[in-house]
Amino acid sequence: MDATAGSTRSEFGRIPVTAVTGRSDTGTDTGTVTDVPPAAPTPAGTKRFEPAPASSPPAGNGGQVSEREARQVAEAARQSEWTQPSFAKELFLGRFRLDLIHPHPRPDAATVEAGEAYLRELEKFVTDEVDGERIEREDRIPDETIQRLKELGAFGIKIPKDYGGLGLSQVYFNKALTTLGCGHPSLTALISAHQSIGVPQPLKLFGSEEQKRRYLPRLASTDISAFLLTEPDVGSDPARLATSAVPTEDGTGYRLNGVKLWATNGSIADIVVVMARVPKSAGHRGGITAFVVETDWDGVTVERRNQFMGLRGLENSVTRFHDVLVPAENVIGAEGQGLKIALTTLNTGRLSLPAVCSAATKWSVKVAREWSQARVQWGRPVGKHEAIAKKIAFMAATSYALEAVLELSSQLADDGTADIRIEAALAKLYTSEMASLIADELIQIRGGRGYETAPSLRARGERAAPVEQLVRDLRINRIFEGSTEIMHLFTAREAVDQHLAVAGALIDADSGAAAKAKAVARAGVFYAGWLPKLTVGKGRLPGGYREFGPLAEHVRYVERSSRKLARSTFYAMARWRGRMEVKQAFLARIVDIGAELFAMSAVCIRAHMQRQDDPELGKTAYELANAFCEQARLRVDELFRALWTNTDGTDYKLARGVLDGRYAWQEAGVIDPSESDLPWIAEVTPGPATGPNLRRRTNPAP
Repeated sequence: MDATAGSTRSEFGRIPVTAVTGRSDTGTDTGTVTDVPPAAPTPAGTKRFEPAPASSPPAGNGGQVSEREARQVAEAARQSEWTQPSFAKELFLGRFRLDLIHPHPRPDAATVEAGEAYLRELEKFVTDEVDGERIEREDRIPDETIQRLKELGAFGIKIPKDYGGLGLSQVYFNKALTTLGCGHPSLTALISAHQSIGVPQPLKLFGSEEQKRRYLPRLASTDISAFLLTEPDVGSDPARLATSAVPTEDGTGYRLNGVKLWATNGSIADIVVVMARVPKSAGHRGGITAFVVETDWDGVTVERRNQFMGLRGLENSVTRFHDVLVPAENVIGAEGQGLKIALTTLNTGRLSLPAVCSAATKWSVKVAREWSQARVQWGRPVGKHEAIAKKIAFMAATSYALEAVLELSSQLADDGTADIRIEAALAKLYTSEMASLIADELIQIRGGRGYETAPSLRARGERAAPVEQLVRDLRINRIFEGSTEIMHLFTAREAVDQHLAVAGALIDADSGAAAKAKAVARAGVFYAGWLPKLTVGKGRLPGGYREFGPLAEHVRYVERSSRKLARSTFYAMARWRGRMEVKQAFLARIVDIGAELFAMSAVCIRAHMQRQDDPELGKTAYELANAFCEQARLRVDELFRALWTNTDGTDYKLARGVLDGRYAWQEAGVIDPSESDLPWIAEVTPGPATGPNLRRRTNPAP
């Protein structure tokens, strides 16, 4: 991303640093979601915005904008300030700030009491009333199940009590998602999309008091929400957003026109957040803007309900807006603030996915444990054969780590004392990748029974463990709310923000002599104090972090590796300078190292906390933590080696040849079942709907 007015950004900042738009708007293409990082609140709790430039015209379906324009929109939408500390940010800078997370933060007694009481109620509902197999079979959540969720307050778990919600914490929202997922994963998608980035969250953070009073009570009790940003040909390049909101002549509202794709909950939503471009004009600064739209309004049409390989029951839509009159008072924040609003909500909203992934791995370990004891081969339970035992050890240790990452990140979000944009991104990245690996190992342990469907197993008189469904349902989590590739780039951009702030102009081809001279002075001061600290630290002391007992060696390893990680990043910037923007494989490894170190840190402080609370349980927690750290260290060591010894250059050259058709001869002999006259990306033209409205109402018709 190029520099915006009044700021200096290096060529490295051009990396497409994408934060996804959330489960409400799946962005199901790899890396095709909002190409901008999330913003962070100021200490006073107010939001500081720098509206995105309004100069770039909407390109429309299939249109183009310049690379510079795209970067300007993306960079303007990211939060450029760090007003609160971040453990993960410091970790990437080689500063192991254990004091920011240790002792492990805890919820207060009242929060725990309220949360546990609600979980008991929700568990009874899932056990007694949810028919997961029916949802899977019919590909929809029954109306009566949705109605009961409304009655239980599930749509208002995080909405404050003052507005009719339950007012529970992020920690207990995640626990509630875990419980609902035991009934069926589509229930977690329904509730998460509604509250994580649907209308409630942006209104809580940025809405006016009048908007909150008007909409939050409805959203806590009767109405379902969704978030609509992605378009058929617009994902990670928001500068090309085509949906328009043109101010009316009388100044009382806007005329909304466009088509939105992949809106989770979109086919049943009553109230939605829509991102649309307001043209710049007299009295209007313009730019991408967030609007609250009611789907009962004239001109709103659900054209299709999309279907996917997993998450059956997911209500995901293509929604058309034609001359929809949106009152001016339904703008959230102000014109031009839409992307920042969306991305800020994801700082905590992104944590719903780690909750789902953590729960899935815990169930996987349970199934693996029970099956591996029951299944006997060559005179021994299969779990006692080393080939299977290795898999079980990885699954159990990693499942413990995923819960540790989730709990730490969620409690930091609740406390509000840290900027968790990197922590949340790492949590999403790490848990979604590891959960998929664990599910794959489970299907391997179960063999043919893992590939067989649950109804087929039951028909043969065997326990109906839906392992194949688990694999299908988990796969989307590596794409939802930011694909793995996008999370790598997003995290890399935020992790090097300090470097760009002090020395960006030195490697920016567009910077003039004056800017470079100032950067030299800033860089000299910063690096003179920073670089020497990367050579020594507490991790080199044999008695360092002794309070962690047997885990102390792992904590010392994290401290040493943090400094090594920072040195490696610095060496790469010095070596490649502006070309860092194309070294995405290198950056992915840097982020993966940081993710492993973050997970190791979370594991060690969680085990330490559990040992303090319950020494007997703490022994087993330490065993899990130690095994995870030993496994993680092997992965980190290999990632460090691969930073400088790899096939990245060869691979990229080969990929370019593939794209150019150089090896198309290798594809001979196959028949492509997808070949047709249809395009890869459908053409969409704004205008009136040509078919019926497929919206499914979950509230009685007015």
